[in-house]
Amino acid sequence: MTTALRFVRLPFMKILLFALAVFVSCLRADTVKDREGAVRGDKAAMEKDARWIYNDWERGFELGKKLNKPVLIVLRCVPCLACAGIDASVLNEPALEPLLDQFVRVRLINANAIDLARFQFDYDLSFSALMFNPDGTVYGRYGSWKHQKDPLDKTTSSLKEALEGALTIHRGYPANKTSLAAKQGLPLPFKSPLEIPQLAVKYHRELDWEGKVVQSCVHCHMVGEAVRSHYRTQEKTIPTQWIYPWPAPETIGLTLAPDHRATVEAVTPDSPAAQAGFKAGDEITSLDNAPMLSAADVSWILHRSPDVGVVQGSIKRSGKEQQISLKLPQDWRARSDISKRVGTWSMRAMATGGLLLEDLSDEDRAKQNIAKDKMALFIKHAGEYGEHAAAKKAGFRKDDIIVELEGSDRRTTESDVIGKMIRNHKPGEKVAATVLRGSERVNLMLPVQ
Repeated sequence: MTTALRFVRLPFMKILLFALAVFVSCLRADTVKDREGAVRGDKAAMEKDARWIYNDWERGFELGKKLNKPVLIVLRCVPCLACAGIDASVLNEPALEPLLDQFVRVRLINANAIDLARFQFDYDLSFSALMFNPDGTVYGRYGSWKHQKDPLDKTTSSLKEALEGALTIHRGYPANKTSLAAKQGLPLPFKSPLEIPQLAVKYHRELDWEGKVVQSCVHCHMVGEAVRSHYRTQEKTIPTQWIYPWPAPETIGLTLAPDHRATVEAVTPDSPAAQAGFKAGDEITSLDNAPMLSAADVSWILHRSPDVGVVQGSIKRSGKEQQISLKLPQDWRARSDISKRVGTWSMRAMATGGLLLEDLSDEDRAKQNIAKDKMALFIKHAGEYGEHAAAKKAGFRKDDIIVELEGSDRRTTESDVIGKMIRNHKPGEKVAATVLRGSERVNLMLPVQ
């Protein structure tokens, strides 16, 4: 990524529209009915829990230095239902206590004042954990899309292994510090969320406990959205790593076992992982020379990897260590499925004027007489407010099927379309599209913003 850049202040109306888009994206995630009550209840409970430092990461690092203990920081979006199960396990599961006692534990419920040089993780998750040395060196990351998709999932076996791995690294620190280089944060255009003009006009360092506390919270996904907005408003190309952030291992053909820290469960044939020689049962011990503690660690290495290049790693197979080379081909990131990410909602406004698209199944294609290899992007939703209403104003309707875009009718996905529209077109441009509306083909112009 590039080094620090200057921000351009947005017109007031554009800031309001940005805030509206962020608010709408929050509503799209399943939340508890009483969001304010949930946050206040969490505060009341956690401030009385001597095991945890509540919402003060700086104090956590200070105590870690004093006690010479590693620091575990859990970031939790309390109103979100996703990951509620593992969150409850981390707070209450007796079997975790012996491990957690070896850390200084911090619970963060908002991102208003985080140091973005340190806190780089998958911002679209509602539960993430980072393990640090007290000097700020990252030992490892943890965050599970399996838990994100199932709020009742309380399994912690992979988290236990990640914590054990972090403790092993801590015992060998600082002699092993050079091996952790690839785990450290990348340069960002700003130091904290409150340096971002789009967020600074609305949010403050401290939450508004005397007023509407939920609305005073910078949600983690806003960080990724702000990075993309920063590049877009300065008429710069958004790096592909921020269009397809923190790629899941499946992007390169790896399915990791959910109950282990970085163990291969399956390999997709003809994928980059298959070509590299990965096999089911392999334990990924390192990538880019850094020890792997979890699937989130693997995603982090992919996030910071080149758009084209080779990632060196090591695996343990049948008890023996061996080296492996993972070749990343052109456009490998575009294979990432970003459709379920909260942060994608703002990119839909940029790329497709606020359309929510879904590639039709083979069964539904047969009903529409559309071939399996042809484009068939079903419009599940057409936005109605602000920048998300642009496509609707241009004539696109819910239940239309996009069958041609920019002269191409080959089968594609929403994730691929979003990436191409953002990378290849500037705000204000329009792209020719053909939709199937009932039995009629309608030619329209898709707005890019």
